[in-house]
Amino acid sequence: MRTHFVELKEPACHLVDAFNRWENDPELIPLTRPNQNQFEVERRSLMTLEGLQESLAHHKIYLIYLDEQLVGSMNYMIDPEHLFKKEPGTAWIGITIGEPEARGKGAGYEAIRFLEKQIKKQGLVRIELGVFEFNLPAQKLYQNLGYKEIGRIPNFTYWQGKMWEDIRMEKYTDEL
Repeated sequence: MRTHFVELKEPACHLVDAFNRWENDPELIPLTRPNQNQFEVERRSLMTLEGLQESLAHHKIYLIYLDEQLVGSMNYMIDPEHLFKKEPGTAWIGITIGEPEARGKGAGYEAIRFLEKQIKKQGLVRIELGVFEFNLPAQKLYQNLGYKEIGRIPNFTYWQGKMWEDIRMEKYTDEL
């Protein structure tokens, strides 16, 4: 299977449909967005074409394909307010492997490596991300890619009846 990536330049209805499916997937909700209680875990959201267009104003978004099937997306934004370490020239990254058949097959690893190269080409010096404390597979992936823990935010997200920390990690682009 071949993994490849395409920069999202123009929103389309089929992409909005995929993003909505992933955003509302009960398996992905606890992994991709912070929730403060069970009600928020069960809440469903609806992205629109206009909403996706608006996201492009603040995020560089790439689509992840396995062979010819759209299986996920990744993005970065530059110097957002929610950085743990406020260092200019930092990309905050996010990734979603939305289709179950693509998970655990190396697509996430390849996607992050690709995204790191794009960020370095952009001239940014640092990458920061957050991973929920219970998401051990993602923590392992980021550690294997050279990300180092820089801090934790307590009581950040609710899942399985309790609050969990958000682990913040970083990597400098000169390490790529």
